[in-house]
Amino acid sequence: MGKIILSGATAYISTSIDYLIILMLIFSQVRSHKQRWAVYLGDLLGTGTLVLAALILAFILHLVPAEWVLGILGIIPILMGLKLLIKGEEDTDDIVHETISSQRGLMLNVATITIATCGADNIGIYVPFFVTLSPSAIVIVLLTFLVMLTLFFIAGYSLVKVPIIAGILEKYGRWLTAAVYILIGLYIMVESGTLTKFLSLI
Repeated sequence: MGKIILSGATAYISTSIDYLIILMLIFSQVRSHKQRWAVYLGDLLGTGTLVLAALILAFILHLVPAEWVLGILGIIPILMGLKLLIKGEEDTDDIVHETISSQRGLMLNVATITIATCGADNIGIYVPFFVTLSPSAIVIVLLTFLVMLTLFFIAGYSLVKVPIIAGILEKYGRWLTAAVYILIGLYIMVESGTLTKFLSLI
């Protein structure tokens, strides 16, 4: 169980390091306690939508009988990590400013930001990860995600008061995220037996 929780926490952190900066940017523009709750619920709604989409895709892919074939999906996080190392990432500041200032409710705005800025990463990491899990393990991972989301929310609110932290995350977050993506991809390929299968063919 500890291994599953650790894997779930690692998967969540890998897709949320950059989002922590976005949360800090959002918190720099909201003030009241009510608005902070709206940010939390919006984060929960956006992340929940992405997780649900990933679960549906993982369920469909889980119908593939050979587990090692599913492990090939581990290549996706590896490629995402390599792309991040080579090309870097897009600037999301404009998306945040534009969406926060729109006329919709703050909760829906934050959900939109979450989906727009994290969608590709979350789906790309979560689908291969969920495919390797049993139904009981998925429940544990979902609870771990909820805890991690709450911790990141608290961290985003707290760190907005420490600009130097934001600078460090912005400078090194890309490299850390890329490394974790690649490690998750390798973990998926090892756990499902895909890497062993490939090595046996060499």
